[in-house]
This record gives sequence, structure tokens and C-alpha cells, in this order.
Amino acid sequence: MALSLPAIMKTTAARLSALYLLLFALCAVLLVLYMTSLSARMLTAQTQETINDEVLGLARAYQRGGLPVLVRVVEARSRQPGANLYLIADANGQILTGNVQSLEPGVIETEGWTTEPFSYQRFGEGELDRLRSGGSDQSAPPASEGNNPQSTGEKGHNAIALVLRLPNQMIMLVGRDLGEPERFRAVISRALTLALGMMGLGGILIWFFVGRAALKRIDSVSDASRRIMGGDLSGRLPVTGAGDEFDRLSENLNSMLARIAKLNEGLKQVSDNIAHDLKTPLTRLRNRAEATLAGRHKTEDYRQALEGTIAESDQLIKTFNAILMISRLEAGYSSEQTGPVDLAATVSDVVELYEPVAEEAGVALETTVPEAFTINGNRELIGQALSNIVDNAIKYSTDAAEAPKVRVALERLGNEIKLAVSDNGHGIPDDADRARATERFVRLEKSRSQPGSGLGLSLAKAIMTFHNGRLDLLPANPGLSVVMSFPLRETH
Repeated sequence: MALSLPAIMKTTAARLSALYLLLFALCAVLLVLYMTSLSARMLTAQTQETINDEVLGLARAYQRGGLPVLVRVVEARSRQPGANLYLIADANGQILTGNVQSLEPGVIETEGWTTEPFSYQRFGEGELDRLRSGGSDQSAPPASEGNNPQSTGEKGHNAIALVLRLPNQMIMLVGRDLGEPERFRAVISRALTLALGMMGLGGILIWFFVGRAALKRIDSVSDASRRIMGGDLSGRLPVTGAGDEFDRLSENLNSMLARIAKLNEGLKQVSDNIAHDLKTPLTRLRNRAEATLAGRHKTEDYRQALEGTIAESDQLIKTFNAILMISRLEAGYSSEQTGPVDLAATVSDVVELYEPVAEEAGVALETTVPEAFTINGNRELIGQALSNIVDNAIKYSTDAAEAPKVRVALERLGNEIKLAVSDNGHGIPDDADRARATERFVRLEKSRSQPGSGLGLSLAKAIMTFHNGRLDLLPANPGLSVVMSFPLRETH
């Protein structure tokens, strides 16, 4: 997807990057100016220190032998190659000796350090320039301060100097050429400017390519979002594996989408189950009412028909309530409150409730509760799940090969508290059937001779999920063992 610059600049990431780039460029420019100025000050201080050393040497020569010795020393030093400048002039400014041919006007009229760099021309440079240019004009201007090298068109230099007045009113100038410091400062300035340009260009390129990469990832997320909004709930946001904030956001959104898809699938299953599994009892209700109205019956017959209709309706209401409870628990929200629950007391209550039922069915109901275990949960939901499991165990142990028996055991294993309900009936030998047994409206009994709607274990599984636990169906050899595993939580 091609992205134009205006489109890029409309994004928050691009604007932040541009702001950072501007701040970086401003800091880099200030750094260049500071380093250039600092280098110039350091070089100027070094130049002044060199001039002071030269002046001290000439002062010692003047003290030893006066003006003649000073002139000889100046002449000797003037003939030496280097950047130092030497000049001795009379009171009128006429240059007497030194290596300076001409000066910018006004330089030797003051005393002390020159306030600004001045231009000058070394002795003999004018003739050298004329020879190089092929000229033959021998009429050179006199070597004095008034001969401005810039006004004569000859090549000049810049320097700083210390101007001193001798006791006989003669003038001495000691200076140093600024060519080398200026070249050094120019090199530093060019280097820093080049570095600034390269860093700026690199910053722009990095910003452009990184920004484009980020925008492409955002576009891919937008495309995936549009597909999902179009109805493709199996679609997921792209994850590159880089582990950055985009990947973390995509992973969280993918988890949310998976949760939504699971809830939608559950809703679809509920709709299908209602359409198929509840059609039979509704048809039975209609047929019973139609058969009752078809002929002439006694009052007792009508009463029995109505009582049957009420019983069938109550069963349907229980089924709907169970479906709604499962949906709420699986969706992760419920109006049920949680608190400390004594599992041992809950087991005792449920066993006491089902002892008459088990006795009537000829099933021995046993319990093994060695100690009290307290967890954080909902007592009513846990009791309902345990009641459904115990009821199933009693119903499906009546056809056991030996004396039917149901055992309820509570124990702690590691960091879990396990509540197991085992029977010695035929059980569920197939692993696939055990996995299907916790689905809604699934009844593995082919004959459907036992009453029920196939929601007992589904509700128990949803209740265990609500309590951050799990429901396992294990072979008991013979029979089936249904284990409710609760995470252990210490109470204070």
C-alpha cells in the first residue's frame, strides 16, 4: 500500500518522529556552534600565549644591549620561517625592520593587544606574486603602514599582535599569523557540519523507513480488523515475533477474538441444542394436549393430563435455567458471590441429601473426608455441581455387575484439592466419549432409559471453570470417577 508524505505526517508516530528529528537537529547545530567557538577561543588563547613568550624574549634582549641588540634579534628572528610577525618602526610609523612589508592602517597607532584581527603582507610577498603573475613592474610602494595590502590588490594575511612603545618612542609589534588557527577552525567547522548533515540524513532515512514499517504494520492490523468485522471471526491480527508493543497488542486482541469466537460458538451450540433437543419435549406436550382434547374424558383424566403438562414444563424450565447458567458461567460473568467455602461441609450436606435416593435405588453411598478444606468460591454452585455428579453416579451404578456403590472422597494432592465421585457401574470406556460427556445435551446412553437432559456434567464443568478449577472424567475400573480439582488458596 503506497503511502504519501501527507498521509504519513497525519499519524501520531510520524509527528513524534518529526519532532524528535527537529530537536535532534537543533541540538546538533548548537553543538557545532559551541565546538567551533570553543576551538576559536582555545586557539586565540594559545596564540596570545605564544606572542607573550616572544615579547618576553625580546624584552630580555633589549635589557641586555638596548636598541641595537633588539634590532639584531628582531632581524634574526624575522629571517626564520614561521608564523610569528616582527616589526620595529619609528615614531612616524615608518617600518625599519622586521618581516612585515605592510599593515592595515591604524594597527600601530594604538598600544597593547589589537582589538580585532588585522590584515598584513609579509616582506617580499609582493615581488613573489608579481613574478608568479609574469609582471615586470618594479615600482613597488614603500613598505609602510599606510600601504594597505588589500588596497594594492596584493595577497594579504590576518594576524593578531601586541603593540609596544619603546622608551625612545619607537614602535615594536610582535604578532602571529592566524592562517593555521583559521584553517584548523575551518576544518573543525566543515567536519562538524558534514557530521551534522550525515546524522540528519541518517535520521531522516531511519525515520522514513521505520515509520513506513510501523505504518505498514498498522495497515495490516487495520486490514485484518476489517476482515473480522466483515464476519471472518477465524481471522487474527498479524504477529511478527519481534516481541514489541505491536506484537503484545496483537496477542491481546487475538486472545480477545478467540474468546469472542468461543462465546459465539457456544451461542450457536445453544441455539442448535434448543432447536433439536427441546423439540421433542415440546412436541410431547402438544401431543398430550391434543390427545386430551380429542375425546370425551373424565375430570380425573384432564387433571392427570394437566399434571403431566406441568411436570413436563417444569423440566423444560429447569433445562432453560441450566442453559442460561452455563452460558453465564462460560462467559465469565455471574451474579453469584464468592467467599470462603468449607468443602467438607458441602460434601456432607450433598451426601445427606442423596442418601434416601441412593437407599431407594439400592446403591451404597460412602464418603471419605479426612479433614476440613476451605476454598474461595460459591457454596450453592459447588453444591449444585456435586449434586449433578452424585445424581449421575447413582443412576448409572444401578446396573453394576456387583453391588452398586458410589464413593465421594475429598483429599489434597499438591497444590490442589480434589473432590472425586466414583461409581462401579459400566462407566465410559472410550476416551472420546468421556471428552464428549461434558458437552451440552450429550447423553451417551443409547436407550435413554434414565431421566435427564444431558446438561448435568456441562453445568458442573462450567462451575469448575468459574472457580478456576477443572473437571476430569477418569476410568475407575470398573465404573467412572468424576474429579473436581480446586486450586488451593490459603486463608488468613
